[in-house]
Amino acid sequence: MGPVPAGVLQLLALIAALALAYRPLGDYMAMVYSSDKHWRVEKWIYKGIGANPDTEMRWPAYLRGVLAFSAVGVLFLYLLQRLQGVLPGSLGFASIDPDQAFNTAASFVSNTNWQSYYGEQAMGHVVQVAGLAVQNFVSAAVGIAVAVALVRGFARSRTGELGNFWADMVRGTVRILLPLSVVAAIILVSCGAIQNFSGIHEVGQFMGGSQQWNGGAVASTEAIKEIGTNGGGIFNANSAHPFENPTPFTNLFEIFLLLVIPFSLTRTFGVMVGSVKQGYAILATMGTIWVGFIALMMWTEFAHHGPAFEIAGGAMEGKEQRIGVGASSIFAVSTTLTSTGAVNSFHSSFTGLGGGITMLGMQLGEIAPGGTGSGLYGMLIMAIIAVFIAGLMVGRTPEYLGKKIGTREIKFAACYILITPALVLIFTAAAMALPTPGNSMTNSGAHGFSEILYAYTSASNNNGSAFAGLNADTPWFNSTLGIAMLLGRFLPMVFVLALAGSLAEQKPVPATTGTLRTEKPLFTGLLVGAILIITGLTYFPALALGPLAEGLAS
Repeated sequence: MGPVPAGVLQLLALIAALALAYRPLGDYMAMVYSSDKHWRVEKWIYKGIGANPDTEMRWPAYLRGVLAFSAVGVLFLYLLQRLQGVLPGSLGFASIDPDQAFNTAASFVSNTNWQSYYGEQAMGHVVQVAGLAVQNFVSAAVGIAVAVALVRGFARSRTGELGNFWADMVRGTVRILLPLSVVAAIILVSCGAIQNFSGIHEVGQFMGGSQQWNGGAVASTEAIKEIGTNGGGIFNANSAHPFENPTPFTNLFEIFLLLVIPFSLTRTFGVMVGSVKQGYAILATMGTIWVGFIALMMWTEFAHHGPAFEIAGGAMEGKEQRIGVGASSIFAVSTTLTSTGAVNSFHSSFTGLGGGITMLGMQLGEIAPGGTGSGLYGMLIMAIIAVFIAGLMVGRTPEYLGKKIGTREIKFAACYILITPALVLIFTAAAMALPTPGNSMTNSGAHGFSEILYAYTSASNNNGSAFAGLNADTPWFNSTLGIAMLLGRFLPMVFVLALAGSLAEQKPVPATTGTLRTEKPLFTGLLVGAILIITGLTYFPALALGPLAEGLAS
């Protein structure tokens, strides 16, 4: 079988697996966030943190919970790295420098998982397990909690209460992320991923020197890194490393893991608002963009231009032979469209247009299907924008799910969609204008510009993948990327929760013959168009200087 049919068959198998998991997982998550009962272990956690899970919160209180919990996470993870040199289980690694410790703490707490270090040469077992892995769980749970708060804003009326942040965060961790991760880790171990706390071993002599590897809780980290759309790996090669991703099956399984919760949350949304058709409309929008991007990526990477491409069966530079072009293309699109940031190939080595597709996927706002929680609330914000545009066309007050989209709501939505482009473009411009940041570029010209544009796109959109050519371990990049990650994560949450509170206070408006049917294919097409047009108008000049210029010149 040729590489192209093999890639298509893997895509079809992936879609079938996601379809099987969609309804049961989506219904289960809706039940988790609608239940008024607490598990015993959850009660212990609430008692330990001094929280009352039955107290309803308005949006300012919910936001304070999100920000306070995340701030404590940044401080704890920063101190853990700074003290690594004196902690047991450090494998002899020194403490992390202040700027890199800040960058890593901001990265993992913001669910970005950008890594400006070699994991196997910098982080010991204690930091990996007690610090980074813990944040993989709770940062993902925070994202789902904020999405659920927005869904409650649509579902509730004449109240400003959005639930309880502490209950939502704990339930997401205990009832959803932890069980799924245990099952996934067992499957990965059975397929060859390692799971241990061994020290550093010499594994052989290469070119006159020795090569050393250390072990780690790799399978369990890999499981939550994908399920929570985190992306940070124990090894620098990430999911290209055979200890993390041993076989073509585990590669497909990991893609399934990083997609299953974001896609299934559309079912959760439909159940919680009382109309599963609304969930299907959001799912169709996400799925259309995802499949379209995969088709474009496969076309760019399988296009044969010269004998080297023909012999290799596609653009194989930077890709693992055991995985191939097709599966690498599916992984690259899925990871950049979900804010995961895990990689099984080097995006810098993709064709010029292929690298541009990975960038554009992040620039859409990580909404197709996006991160755990963040994808759903980002897509719902875009749905509000699309409804507003439709209202302007026909001269009607826009409505979505029975809630009027007035001046206040559209201002919150507009602020949401403007934050990350502003961060990306301002920081990229500053890095290109100043004399020292450019020294970190491995390449010059359009590709070098793409390295910097990709870095700030990845950080501001909380993706975490890199273009694999930029030396980001400098005070400038550690600091500015860390700031971009924090602002790109938490500023949008302010407007999401404010919007949720505004919607929850409204009285539902009954549908009329003039109401836009947001569960129909027409609205799905409108939503896809709005997303692509808004993104295109925002980023086209920057993309034209980088990947488009490189792709058209090759």
